[in-house]
Amino acid sequence: MPDGDLDVLSDLLRGVRLSASMLFLVEATQPWVTSAPRASQFAAAVLPGARHIVSYHVVVRGSCWAGLERGPPVRLAAGDVFVVPHGHAYFLAEPRRYVERCGDAGSTEFFRRMAAGELPRVVGAGRGAGRDAGDSTEFLCGFLGCDAHPFNPLLASLPPMLRMADAVGASERMRLLVDLALFELRDRRPGMRDALLRIAEQMFVELLRARVDPSDAAAPDWFAALRDPLVARALAQLHSAPAREWTLARLARECGASRSVLAERFARRLGCPPMRYLAAWRMQLAAGLLAEPASSVKRVAATVGYESEAAFSRAFKRATGVAPVVWRERRS
Repeated sequence: MPDGDLDVLSDLLRGVRLSASMLFLVEATQPWVTSAPRASQFAAAVLPGARHIVSYHVVVRGSCWAGLERGPPVRLAAGDVFVVPHGHAYFLAEPRRYVERCGDAGSTEFFRRMAAGELPRVVGAGRGAGRDAGDSTEFLCGFLGCDAHPFNPLLASLPPMLRMADAVGASERMRLLVDLALFELRDRRPGMRDALLRIAEQMFVELLRARVDPSDAAAPDWFAALRDPLVARALAQLHSAPAREWTLARLARECGASRSVLAERFARRLGCPPMRYLAAWRMQLAAGLLAEPASSVKRVAATVGYESEAAFSRAFKRATGVAPVVWRERRS
């Protein structure tokens, strides 16, 4: 794995303002089914200020089916992780059953109360009694907020749903985090809620690290770029100094490559030239800075590499459809 690629991942996660909203355990006994509506229906209730919700589910014991609303299900076994990156409505169920519609009128209120700490962090599902290991399933549910707009290459590289087979068994860190989460959930000591939020974030980071693993030849786009030493170096340069007066020639010199080779490799891995990627990333950083009341449009423009406030405003409007001042008003 090239040096610096995980630093780029960390920078991207900061830039899209990743933050956990909740982590809880479901103990389900047959027959049972759980589902969630589109994340846009409950995002404001569980994490005010977040414009996008990512969810993931770690099967701790047993097995189940999972899928998007009206979509084909996938089978999950203990150790598997089911990720819904783009906020689609989804379900988990055992035994297998067709889910006509995911979520109901009470779903938003349930998520709001769970995120607020008003409900137990271990919840039951199903009509069965007891916890017979032969017919019960346990899974951790994690929810995180982030900015998807104007530019989140990480989300763009993920499919609508993702089954990560034996993600827990393949990573010692993930196993330790699952064990720690279960300990916190059942020990119920003071500070449990904040501890769980940190664990939820770290679990998601570990899942992303698995996508960067060189052995995963199928990983697309941004994750594949981090496996390419030259493109990873270019990304590290751009992310470390986004306001610098970059040109393709200057970036190529810093990476020790010719302009043509860098341009070809970068475009093949990420689907766009380096300077276009940089322009989009600058707009993502600017969008986050505009959410801070103390940051003027002029200061934001300078911070992301624009000498002219007018030029920045035009670029921002092209990227988002609205002027910086309007973006700020809508985010307040």
